Amino acid sequence: MHLPMEQRDTYGKAFLQIMNLWTKDEAIKQFVFNKRLAQIATELMGVEGVRLYHDQALFKEPGGGFTPWHADQYYWPLANDNTVTAWIPMQHTPLEMGPLEFSAKSHQLVAGRHLKISDDSEQFIHDKLRLNHFEHIVEPFELGEVSFHSGWIFHRAGANTTDDMRQVMTVIYMDKDMRLKAPENQNQQNDWDTWCPSATVGEIINTPINPVLYG
Repeated sequence: MHLPMEQRDTYGKAFLQIMNLWTKDEAIKQFVFNKRLAQIATELMGVEGVRLYHDQALFKEPGGGFTPWHADQYYWPLANDNTVTAWIPMQHTPLEMGPLEFSAKSHQLVAGRHLKISDDSEQFIHDKLRLNHFEHIVEPFELGEVSFHSGWIFHRAGANTTDDMRQVMTVIYMDKDMRLKAPENQNQQNDWDTWCPSATVGEIINTPINPVLYG
């Protein structure tokens, strides 16, 4: 990203992102394929095993803006909600650095699922969460702490007001028997083309870049 911060939109200010790093570096592959994390994801979802959807490194620059309220699964052409993301900060992450924030039990809320990350999603989902009295949870992260959230949990992050880069690695897991659904928006089409390009609608997403990690 070469644009100055003041020339970017809200999404561009929120973070820089790089995906599928496991295909480029052996050390990162060992990290992404970690069986302990994959087992936790499996047990949280109550499934028999998980496969990789994709990894994603997120960098919130010094002075980087907030990440609007959203639910990740808006972007995913997946047939059900047996998905979970491990959010792994690479440093102590105080509130001033913009740690992950959650709305507890908000996977029960359907309103707002149609919105991508944007100023509109920030305002609309904020209002719906407050109206329905969902608990807002935000805490600092110590180095070594890992957070897991399901695909339909609404979450956001504050701005990074420090002079240091907020570095986070994420691993997105899905049920090993997850099937591809027909995309419902352009972002889901893009995800199909990028993260499971050889998968077929209605069939298990068993491609070379979606390996089983546990089970």
